[in-house]
Amino acid sequence: MQEVQFIPKTYTNSIEKGSFTWTSPSNIALVKYWGKKEHQIPENPSVSFTLDNCKTITTLGFTKKENRDDFSFDVFLDGDKKDDFKPKIETFFKRIEAYLPFLRTYHFKIETSNTFPHSSGIASSASGMSALAMCLMSIEKLLMESDSTLSIAERAINDDFFIQKASFLARLGSGSACRSLEGDLVVWGKHSEIDGSSDLFGIKYPFEVHENFKNYQDTILLVDKGEKQVSSTVGHNLMYGHPFAQERFKQAHKNLSNLINIFKEGDLDTFIEIVESEALTLHAMMMTSMPYFILMKPNSLEIINKIWSFRQATNSKVCFTLDAGANVHLLYPENECEQVCEFVKDELVAFCQKGQYINDKIGFGAKQL
Repeated sequence: MQEVQFIPKTYTNSIEKGSFTWTSPSNIALVKYWGKKEHQIPENPSVSFTLDNCKTITTLGFTKKENRDDFSFDVFLDGDKKDDFKPKIETFFKRIEAYLPFLRTYHFKIETSNTFPHSSGIASSASGMSALAMCLMSIEKLLMESDSTLSIAERAINDDFFIQKASFLARLGSGSACRSLEGDLVVWGKHSEIDGSSDLFGIKYPFEVHENFKNYQDTILLVDKGEKQVSSTVGHNLMYGHPFAQERFKQAHKNLSNLINIFKEGDLDTFIEIVESEALTLHAMMMTSMPYFILMKPNSLEIINKIWSFRQATNSKVCFTLDAGANVHLLYPENECEQVCEFVKDELVAFCQKGQYINDKIGFGAKQL
């Protein structure tokens, strides 16, 4: 599919006002996306678990306005007006205007809240931008369905196209946001062995998944709740001219290939090797870039070493992954919930900022409220 297929016919009608509310979760990548081309195109494919409890709830109100010269919107987080969020939303609207021509027709009120602490280090841009994209697609669907100049076939936006275009739009706000709309596993980026995979949007992982990976758990250990040391945009840009970049992109393709059989066979030991290697490779790329950064904290390393010792002593299948920050995601099968939760309370909570952590699990994407 090409970008042009997401450009709608001109709307001949408009709706005076309305509102939609969607909730969309964050996600955690197993094979990491790190490095991008122009227009938010990934340098390598990635695959992620969709989360369940860590999500954003967004209500998008819209009222028709007379002046179509500028974008018009206000943003609220937990009821407080957030003008500092406006530049990112305006950039997003500029990127997607060709695909949603109604954006200048309305004044928007964007009301958003997260179920997880703000600046906790959890990817709120993924959940936030995906929720907003779903609200915008709901407006387009309403405009299309009420347009009597279109044929019945032209008016219809089926569920598959709705999700696909929402993922396409979300990507232009935040790359990883395109992986939050469905679950429980989502692939983003073209991969030779995965039919339908695309650089333009995420797709549900299309192959067999063993019972071992059903209802997988994710306990997020909040080591550092401060603002990101390095923004995602800056981090991705460090891959330009990186001496190890091309080998890293090849490694990601190979790891995703290997996961196809791992997911099918339920091989937890090899799953652990790939997931932890991917996490450490992401941080290695940051440490060997120019300028260079160390995003882990001493407590991140303490937790990782505790996990390795615990796994060796108990034969547990718990493993860790990391985003581009200090927080540690503990991934483990559902049948180890009790054992791992005790491990967290007894040995890991001491390394979390103010003892804070979040218990989450696999989820299945965005929902309209």
